[in-house]
Amino acid sequence: MFSNALLAWYDKNQRHLPWRLSPSNPYYTWLSEIMLQQTTVATVVPYFYKFVEKWPTVQALAAASLDEILVEWQGLGYYSRARNLHHCAKLLAERFPTTEEELLKLPGIGPYTAAAIASIAFGQKAAAVDGNVVRVLSRYFAIPTVNPVKDVKEKLLPLVPEKRCGDFTQSLMELGALICRPKSPLCSACPLQKECGAYALRRVEEFPLMAPKQKLPTRYATAFILKREDGAILLRKRPPQGLLGGMMEVPTTSWEETPHERKGRRVRHTFTHFHLEVDVCHHKDILAFEGTWVQPQELKNYALPTLMKKILKGE
Repeated sequence: MFSNALLAWYDKNQRHLPWRLSPSNPYYTWLSEIMLQQTTVATVVPYFYKFVEKWPTVQALAAASLDEILVEWQGLGYYSRARNLHHCAKLLAERFPTTEEELLKLPGIGPYTAAAIASIAFGQKAAAVDGNVVRVLSRYFAIPTVNPVKDVKEKLLPLVPEKRCGDFTQSLMELGALICRPKSPLCSACPLQKECGAYALRRVEEFPLMAPKQKLPTRYATAFILKREDGAILLRKRPPQGLLGGMMEVPTTSWEETPHERKGRRVRHTFTHFHLEVDVCHHKDILAFEGTWVQPQELKNYALPTLMKKILKGE
C-alpha cells in the first residue's frame, strides 16, 4: 500500500530538521513552511534557529516590529513573505486556526501552506501539493498533463491515510527532496519504484511535463551612493508595498525597460520575473535626497536586500 511503504521509508530515512523536533507546535510548522516557500532546507535551517531563539512563540513574534523582522530576514529573499509573516503573526497570536479552510484566509498562506499546516500541526487529512509532491506523483502515475498540479491534488487526497497524516505529508515531500530528485533520481532506493509508472516507461526524468520557460526580460536603473565626510551613507526606506517593500535602499531611479548609456559600476541581479541591471554612481550633492545617514559598520542593523548589499559592496 502506497502510504505504508512511504511511511516505513520515512521512519528510517527522514532528516532531523529543527521544526520536526516539536511537530505538534503549530508556530514551528507555520514559520518553517513560510520560510521554505521557494527556498531550500539548507538555507532555511539557520534562519529558523535564529527566529525561534529571538521569538520563541508566535506571541513574541507578533510583538516585534516589521523592521526587526526584515533585518533578521535578510538573505532569505521574497520579502513579501516577511511582511505577511508580521501581519499573520498578529492574527495567530490571538487564535491559531486548525482547519485548512480557516488557515487559507490568513495573509501569506496559500493552498499548499494551509494544507501542510493543517496536516502536520493538527493531524488533519489534507492534500498538500508542493513541487516535490508534483514531481513524485506525476512520475508515480505517469501523468500526461502539462503543469499537472490539479491532477496531482486529485490523485493525492485518496492516498492520505486516516492516521499519521502529518508524517505522510512530510514523507512525500522528503521523498521528492532526497530520492525523487529533478535530475538523477535515486530510483533504486525508492520505496515506490515497483509501482512507478514513469520508471516502468524508463522516462522518469521526463516527468512532470512542464511548459517551456519564458525568457526573463531585463530592466535598468541607476543607484546613487551619497557619502558624508564622516563616511556615513544615505539610505532610504522603500514603499511598504511592492517588490522589496519596507526594505532599505540607496536612492535609485525607477526600474525601466529601456536600456541607457552605461555609467559607473554595473550590478546585475535576478528577481523571479526579470533581470535587473543597475549602474552605481557616486552623487556629490548630499542634500539631493532625504533619508537616514548610516555608518558602514551599522549597515548590518538595517534591512538591506541582497541587491543593495551588492550595490554597497566595497563602499
